[in-house]
Amino acid sequence: MRIIFNGQQAFGKAVLEAMLARGDNVIAVFCAPEKPGQKIDPLKEFALSKNLPVHQPASYKTPGVHEQIKALAPDIGVMAYVTIFVPSAVLNVPKLGTIQYHPSLLPLHRGPSSINWPIIMGEAKTGLTIFWPDDGLDTGPVLMQKEVPIKPDDTLGTLYFDQLFPLGVKSMLESIDLVKAGKAPKIKQDESKATYESWCRKKDGEIDWSKPVAAVHNLIRGCNPQPGAWTRHQGKTLEIFDCAKLAGDPGAVPGTVTEVSAEGIKIAAAGGQILVKRVKPEGEAKAAAAEWAGKASLAKGARLG
Repeated sequence: MRIIFNGQQAFGKAVLEAMLARGDNVIAVFCAPEKPGQKIDPLKEFALSKNLPVHQPASYKTPGVHEQIKALAPDIGVMAYVTIFVPSAVLNVPKLGTIQYHPSLLPLHRGPSSINWPIIMGEAKTGLTIFWPDDGLDTGPVLMQKEVPIKPDDTLGTLYFDQLFPLGVKSMLESIDLVKAGKAPKIKQDESKATYESWCRKKDGEIDWSKPVAAVHNLIRGCNPQPGAWTRHQGKTLEIFDCAKLAGDPGAVPGTVTEVSAEGIKIAAAGGQILVKRVKPEGEAKAAAAEWAGKASLAKGARLG
């Protein structure tokens, strides 16, 4: 089977590496072009080390790219973490079609930040979908789904790297085998259950300490490490990363520092407290919260936000 591979970054590299390790016949690799000053994509670097042809079109809508892919005569297209839109005219070139990875249980959480939002929304589970992409955004038929729990202290980082990343690599290989065997299903998505969220951006990470402590905790976890939840201290931005949810100080006003210790900084929210363990002050590197509090002379009674 002649396979063309399209992907980016660490996940794309890991999937390609696994495919080559088991002997899949990858005939060409496509990835996004680097922006000026950007480091070489790990996928591109790995593909070149294996002497694979690498192509980096800025768009897949041009006739030249379509003809280039057609000339490769691929049997299967595999897409692992792709941020450039690929039209159906290109997706349908491989004889057996093209499959794609998406880190949510489609049709839930369509969109580019599908790992952040389930955590921010306080959901107890998410998962991944291998599907047959079409001209919609994450709307094509489902080939395979795998469910994973969102643990109470999971962050964007732990959920992805501990669960959705390794399970995604494994699921891509399983899906390729189903396509090769002619046993890959195409299950239509239930549009009545569809949700879509756009990018989780910096503005979405602003902490409102007056909200319930669970919501504050979920926001910090869902933005850790990107884009970073944040509050204000003395007119400057303070990003908050590792944290824990604690019982409340009944008399504390939300946003008030209730304690500073070697553990970190306790900050009141509605119905509870957040123990902040790691922060990033504006213009500085990440640091232990206790260390920063000492430098900033932060004490009990200070207000954030």
